[in-house]
Amino acid sequence: MPRRWWCASRDAPLYAALAPHADVLPAVERLVARTARLTWEQTTLPWLIRRARVDVLHCPHYTMPLASPAATVVTLHDATFFTDPGVHSPVKARFFRSWTQTSLRRADVCVVPSASTARELGRVAGADFDALHVVNHGVDADRFHPPSPEETTAVRRRLRLDASPYVAFLGALEPRKNVPALIRGFARASQLRAGRPDPAALVLAGQPGWDSQVERELQAVPHRIRVIRAGYLPLAELSGFLGGAAVVAYPSLGEGFGLPVLEAMAAGAAVLTTRRLSLPEVGGDAVAYCGIDANDIAVALVDLLDDPARRAELSAAAQRRAKDFSWAASAMLHRQAYSHAAMTRRRSR
Repeated sequence: MPRRWWCASRDAPLYAALAPHADVLPAVERLVARTARLTWEQTTLPWLIRRARVDVLHCPHYTMPLASPAATVVTLHDATFFTDPGVHSPVKARFFRSWTQTSLRRADVCVVPSASTARELGRVAGADFDALHVVNHGVDADRFHPPSPEETTAVRRRLRLDASPYVAFLGALEPRKNVPALIRGFARASQLRAGRPDPAALVLAGQPGWDSQVERELQAVPHRIRVIRAGYLPLAELSGFLGGAAVVAYPSLGEGFGLPVLEAMAAGAAVLTTRRLSLPEVGGDAVAYCGIDANDIAVALVDLLDDPARRAELSAAAQRRAKDFSWAASAMLHRQAYSHAAMTRRRSR
């Protein structure tokens, strides 16, 4: 079956490398703004589908062409635009609530990354749980693995860390990730651990979010407590960053899947996260859990930082559990969703 991948022109080299056996077709239009992408999707894409005689179209991010001549599969990543609209910009929340409901009505198949997301969409958007295809994400074991000493040393050198332990966060610094509470919780944990011979640093890696809460919390951190803004880290250094941390903290308010947690697990990290939405589906018994407020995060951080045996136990369990999630399994389930969508479209004609 021939495979085609339409993308923005700037992304064509990346996708050509990732999918060498597919036809990667860059869009002629400049698709930077969301309005330009949506216009292209509603006008040019249906024409391309007809010309290429496409049987199944996979739209990987909530929206779809309303006049698609092909069977359509849409991925709905989470339900937080309904359940927690305040953690998104108002415009973004309204836009994706509308498109989620539209795709649930009009797509031949909707794919979700977790059973938790399927249940939430049933509760807040009236989705039929049994009609949704649950397809877990996977983890790239070549990219995310327990790091070598050389890999951890390279990251420490980049971040100007000495041999002291650090708590790592990797992700967008946006409200849904609960980074302000993590900063406050880390500051309190540092105060509770005052006098220990191994004071830890907090390292925040990832792009800035759309609000200013993180900056305000950083300004309030006492000067004696070390918090590092690492910004973007190269992909080749992520295993060293995650696996070299004493704890990877990800106290999210809710995830459709929780890929950063899985990637940290595959890197052999002792992970601290929350029980919100899908995160327990990913972490199981191989991670530590805490509440979402700063006090709960502080207590959990102190417990883990003061208990190296527990961290080693979590690291070993995390590596075992991460092997249950593969991109090969995800691809197989996606193929089943495509077949189901094609059959559904044929029956409707």
